[in-house]
Amino acid sequence: MAKLIYSMITSLDGYAEAAEGDLGSGAEDQEVHTFINDLFRPVGTYLYGRRMYETMVYWETAHTEPDQPPHILQYARDWKAAEKIVYSTTLESVSSAKTRIERTFDPDAVRKLKAEADHDLTVDGPNLAAQAIAAGLVDEYHLFITTSVVGGGKRFFPDGVRLDLELAEERAFDSGLIYARYRTR
Repeated sequence: MAKLIYSMITSLDGYAEAAEGDLGSGAEDQEVHTFINDLFRPVGTYLYGRRMYETMVYWETAHTEPDQPPHILQYARDWKAAEKIVYSTTLESVSSAKTRIERTFDPDAVRKLKAEADHDLTVDGPNLAAQAIAAGLVDEYHLFITTSVVGGGKRFFPDGVRLDLELAEERAFDSGLIYARYRTR
């Protein structure tokens, strides 16, 4: 059975999306990006909400931009190789290969997908992840924590959820970014 992984860049105070500005520095670092490439290369399916898909679809054509460094080209290849499911009631079409739209998030369908998958899945974006967390579907949490406190925005973890997690891995990068991987107990 495949794992469902929730992973995002977060501010030091736990926001996956800042109310104003960005989440701070660290993630754009080549060392961090290469680590992310290696970590998520085996993922077989990405589960996205519409807004996250619209951000990530950049990787469908990233290779066409001049002077892209090798780690960016590798991530684009890996992203294009994976299946993508976009949960949206408003998106009319997708602009990437290996992508389909689902109108509602169905926890039972995701459970079945996990049970039948040969490769892990990720759920990306705090809104969609909140639904997966509430349904008890998330097996691992991968946080990439920047050095910035942003004071507000959209939290990595949804309000009203209690999780007792086990730290499975941690790493500090020269940029100051911290990676922490937690498993559900």
